[in-house]
Amino acid sequence: MDVYSLIERAKKTGKIEKGTNEVTKAIERGTAKFVAYASDVEPKEIVQHIPILCKEKKIPCHAVDSKQKLGIAVGLPVATSSIAIIDAGDTESEIKSMRA
Repeated sequence: MDVYSLIERAKKTGKIEKGTNEVTKAIERGTAKFVAYASDVEPKEIVQHIPILCKEKKIPCHAVDSKQKLGIAVGLPVATSSIAIIDAGDTESEIKSMRA
């Protein structure tokens, strides 16, 4: 499964939060359905809490290789360290299958 294409489809049909602060809030509020964060973020401390929070809240979480590609996938002209899918849109069944 290609996480970038999943994110692009969710962006077109649903709602996505971008940036570590917004993503962290979405996880804590329980509104995030799926979270992706970039593994090439420096320093690592910026995103290292995300997988831990997701595990606590039982939210599917996936590390991707590039913050630049993550930014492009959500339609930003700049890189982004993390994203959260709030409204899954057409990708809902794929995200649900990740939870199992």
